[in-house]
Amino acid sequence: MRHTLLWLGLFAMPSPAPAIDPARLTPDTLPAHPGMPDLLTMFDGTKVTTKADWEAKRKPELKGLFQTVMYGNYPRVKTDVRGTLLHEDKAAFGGTGTLREVAVKVTPDAPPVHLLVVTPNGVPGKVPVFLGLMFGGNHQVTDDPMVRIPDAWMYPSQPGTVNEKATAAGRGKSKEVWPVETILAKGYAVAVFYAGEVIPDNPKVRGGLADLVMPKSADPAATGAVMAWAWGTHRMIDYLVTVPEIDARKIAVVGHSRLGKATMVAAAFDDRVALAVPHQAGCGGTAPDRRTNPNSEPLARINAAFPHWFTGNFKAFGDAADKLPFDQHALVALCAPRPVLFTNATGDQWADPAGQFEVLRAAAPAYALYGHVGMAATEYLPENKLVGSRLGYWVRPGKHAMTRADWATILAFADTQFGR
Repeated sequence: MRHTLLWLGLFAMPSPAPAIDPARLTPDTLPAHPGMPDLLTMFDGTKVTTKADWEAKRKPELKGLFQTVMYGNYPRVKTDVRGTLLHEDKAAFGGTGTLREVAVKVTPDAPPVHLLVVTPNGVPGKVPVFLGLMFGGNHQVTDDPMVRIPDAWMYPSQPGTVNEKATAAGRGKSKEVWPVETILAKGYAVAVFYAGEVIPDNPKVRGGLADLVMPKSADPAATGAVMAWAWGTHRMIDYLVTVPEIDARKIAVVGHSRLGKATMVAAAFDDRVALAVPHQAGCGGTAPDRRTNPNSEPLARINAAFPHWFTGNFKAFGDAADKLPFDQHALVALCAPRPVLFTNATGDQWADPAGQFEVLRAAAPAYALYGHVGMAATEYLPENKLVGSRLGYWVRPGKHAMTRADWATILAFADTQFGR
């Protein structure tokens, strides 16, 4: 039998950005900053010295700059989030978890995003949850034949995809990427959804919630796909805070690669994200825009290859990163004082692992305003050495992928930050 769970509150949208004339936010009008711009200096040159000024002035300003210049406007959609239970198994994963698949609607007329929620059995009290953005459908993390196969556009590279559609051949094929049983055994819940049900990662395909959050527009600051995925993550949080078993104060968001970029934006724009793990998010996410690694991805290349991810305004900075009024350290700083973990691989220089380390170090002044040591390490560490400070870092051998080794580190970091 299907039943509906209703969340009646409306999520508080980000504060309106201070008025900065967009004409002043172009490479022709902005001064060059060879290094990362000072986090604690406002656009008009005013210095920020207190937590109160950071919260009231600099944070809204940075959110406004990221929206106008890079990720696009945060969708200002009045939401009424409802979840309809489609399938439940109270003895899933060998009896270790309770599995529920829920059709989440953000408005009554919107198509649903399907959220798979698995909570650990036998754990007293409320539990933390890892909320993950996936490249494929929920069926990829379980052998349960009742878990739905998505009918949305699908990446051709995903297991079991035929003619850009998912098939049953992909069932259970991402269990190494999302090791649910391992996460349950540590006392955490898992919630995953296919990001393509929010916005397809294909500018030639209109689907999901595109008409709602990315309507066709000539606005050069129109919402990009990364911001849309972040917004969709917030809507899944709207539902998760209603789940009785889940501790709403301990929601960790995880994403890999382009979905790691969305993870970072989701954390920066919603304080309900208690911990962010943008795994190998690289250019446009966690790597510095002002790159010094010749083997890392340049802004000009990512804008040309994936123009729908960012704003029209961002294209002008492809060969002028030094003119940006921010760098990615500012995106991390918007999360202060909440923990953020960057996980990387030395064989993935395209994502600039060493540059990401410097991004974390440069974000530390914002954490100091809250009385926290942001980044404990001052020198780049060898492989498999976890920096466990509020701003965490870890790099392993290997390539661009999400693995069980990554999850072992993520779980260890979460245990420390959540005091478990």
